[in-house]
Amino acid sequence: MEECKVCNLYNLEETIAKELLEKVTYPWEVLSQINDYILELGSKLDLEKYEKIGEDVWIAKTAKVMPSAYIHGPTIIGENAEVRHCAFIRGKVIVGEGAVVGNSTELKNVILFNKVQVPHYNYVGDSILGYKAHMGAGSITSNVKSDKKLVIVKKGEEKIETGLKKFGAMIGDEVEIGCGSVLNPGTVLGKNSNIYPLSSVRGVVPKNSIYKNKNEIVEKK
Repeated sequence: MEECKVCNLYNLEETIAKELLEKVTYPWEVLSQINDYILELGSKLDLEKYEKIGEDVWIAKTAKVMPSAYIHGPTIIGENAEVRHCAFIRGKVIVGEGAVVGNSTELKNVILFNKVQVPHYNYVGDSILGYKAHMGAGSITSNVKSDKKLVIVKKGEEKIETGLKKFGAMIGDEVEIGCGSVLNPGTVLGKNSNIYPLSSVRGVVPKNSIYKNKNEIVEKK
């Protein structure tokens, strides 16, 4: 599935995780490596720009982090990022430059590219969000199947066995996700796609498309 490849979903110049992602074909292949990558990268960060807070948490000096936010390591918060009231960052998290993590938003084992916005009551786990991707209020990634089986990425009759029990969503650059939507395990959203509010999405959504429901996915004009 060409549309699921890293090179077709993301501009790697817009993330500090470029070196990690350029080594793989599909983005979910790095989910098990995020922890170690942050630990390795954190020790190399410019201390003129970053400050180490507690155990394995590096926060850019230009970032704005509310005192009520909880941040567990390993985590890197990029320059000019904003972490708002009562955000819950559980670790294995990269927050890109200029990204927004909103009030009561929970993150776990994720990479947020630069300028990503997860601003209101979002849960994002075992996922990667591309440059300028935006999740509307209350939209979430569901990262474990109800039957607890391994996640399979599906597009029509095509299937890719991921070997992963925990896999949320791979969200391409500049994707807009409507309020209250659920991205089911193994969802892949192509660049510049839009998801209608209150959608339940699974499988692969092509780039430059609008997802209205599972039977109506139309090309942007």
